Amino acid sequence: MARIGFVSLGCPKALVDSENILTSLKAEGYDIVNSYENADLVVVNTCGFIDSAVEESMNAIGEALNENGKVVVTGCLGAKEGIIETQYPNVLGVTGPHATQEVLNLIHKYVPRPHDPFTDLVPPQGVKLTPKHYAYLKISEGCNNTCTFCIIPTMRGKLDSYPIGDVLSQAEKLVAAGVKELLVVSQDTGAYGVDKKYITGFYNGKPVKTKFLDLCKELSNLGVWVRLHYVYPYPHIDEVIPLMAEGKLLPYLDIPFQHASPKVLKAMKRPGNVDGLLERIAAWRTVCPELAIRSTFIVGFPGETEEDFQMLLDFLDKAQLEKVGCFKYSEVEGAPANQLESHVPEEVKEDRYQRFMQHQQKISFGKLQAKVGQIMPMIIDEVSRKLITGRSKYDAPEIDGLIYIKNLGQYPDIQPGDIIDVEILAAQDYDLFAKPV
Repeated sequence: MARIGFVSLGCPKALVDSENILTSLKAEGYDIVNSYENADLVVVNTCGFIDSAVEESMNAIGEALNENGKVVVTGCLGAKEGIIETQYPNVLGVTGPHATQEVLNLIHKYVPRPHDPFTDLVPPQGVKLTPKHYAYLKISEGCNNTCTFCIIPTMRGKLDSYPIGDVLSQAEKLVAAGVKELLVVSQDTGAYGVDKKYITGFYNGKPVKTKFLDLCKELSNLGVWVRLHYVYPYPHIDEVIPLMAEGKLLPYLDIPFQHASPKVLKAMKRPGNVDGLLERIAAWRTVCPELAIRSTFIVGFPGETEEDFQMLLDFLDKAQLEKVGCFKYSEVEGAPANQLESHVPEEVKEDRYQRFMQHQQKISFGKLQAKVGQIMPMIIDEVSRKLITGRSKYDAPEIDGLIYIKNLGQYPDIQPGDIIDVEILAAQDYDLFAKPV
């Protein structure tokens, strides 16, 4: 049997690309192996967004070439013309992201398909790289925004929303296969359908508009946790908050605000009405008091002064966000921000990063301490001989906090994917400790 090795790097959108490629390979009869020496060819799906991701991707390509020798490269780094081929001229081929058929064509050229496709070799939901109980549901490609620090539109193109019927059918297949939590992802989730002018599609024989709110309403009928990621703060985002208040969507909103200084936001080409944003956050919490907001910020953006940074800290105090990540600004090849004046020294970036994280840590800890004594649902991610690990409605996999239950064998019936009620016993900086009730 023809055997393919696979290395998947990058964000959840890239992970879905990997799953699509692997699904097609399995349908064609290829065997997927997890070691270089057993593979006839290795595919490396790369990330090219920031310098550290580029370095990780280039190292992975080099390792695959050294260990195997036959390598096909795909993903965002592949969209940067000539970078991979210059350092690794002996790769078999390079494609950009969201290029399943191009990758398959390259594999067919060097490792011919074993036989004609038999789709019954593949489960209806396709091949997944996540645990059985949760899955990423990608709803579009590309982005129409022009943030100056970002090159996603260059690598992945303009917004291209998937047909509403296809998205909902895939979600239905995932749920039928045992998925308990759908994580909705794209480059710009809230913009879903804008590029298609909200065209009416069909799902299970009924008309459904290709629109963010309509998509959320349909997903909320599947009877599983639905979590929204990568949401730009458009005005119509207000419309999904009532669905969260009614328990139809998880009370969780992932919105990368990026900064709080109007001057810096203008330089980033991001929305700059910070006071209006704080008012909206307050209004969201009035509608849905248990809403958890996750956001990410950039410190050390070109032109950021100490005054700008203090505005950011003040925003954290006022917004009281539950989940926060922070990045030190770094140049991305091809990003317009590289041409801005007054770049911030590295030591200042590091100082502001540390101060930011310490500032937010106090807020996060206070939020978690307030949950001690509460009873809440917990989705089980892992069961070991000593610990049961999982998450609350307010925590996404990989990026947010965890809930731990001490396990001395007294909970033999608890399995990954179960959703159980627990009482919160204690809190640390980012995680909670609980017992089943």
